[in-house]
Amino acid sequence: MADVRAKPSVLAERFGLFAECLLTGVWIAVASLGIVTYPAAFAAGARHLRRRTGQVGGGWREFAGDFRSALRGGLLVGLAGWGALLAAWVDVRAVRAGLPGGPLVGAVGLFAVMGLVVAGLRAAAVWAPGDRWRPLLAAAGRRTVLDPGGSFLLVGGAVLVVCSALLIAPLAVPVLGAVTAAAVAVEERYRRRR
Repeated sequence: MADVRAKPSVLAERFGLFAECLLTGVWIAVASLGIVTYPAAFAAGARHLRRRTGQVGGGWREFAGDFRSALRGGLLVGLAGWGALLAAWVDVRAVRAGLPGGPLVGAVGLFAVMGLVVAGLRAAAVWAPGDRWRPLLAAAGRRTVLDPGGSFLLVGGAVLVVCSALLIAPLAVPVLGAVTAAAVAVEERYRRRR
């Protein structure tokens, strides 16, 4: 007798993916508690969501394994990200102090930080075990410029996380998974358009 299983409805499948995104956001938040571990956390989360959309099994153990693998080199990327944030903070201070050229420096700094965040998300979205972060980030930087539509989508996602954190702090945790899913979707869209 043949195994007859009911195929889940499209609505159930999409809701399951949405729930997986929210859960992945929690995993990313927990893995990011190490302050400089956020690139590895996003990379492991993106890989988990790519497995999920590819109908390949995976759970917390696979996420943890990917996280450990992404930490190689990812710690330096996380440290550099905090350095960029510090530079942006200095830019904001220059604008507030009324220094000549402060508004221009502030605008350039803000756009640079947004570009770095988007490039980081795009690099994490395509990371796979064994990949080196420097080439990933260089290629992601090019895609950030060449695909402005996808990049603006990710800027909107990052703004959503910040607004969620400002309004209801616990809401920012699951939204991290949604932003990671957006990065995976943007990269898949870019890959198909080439």
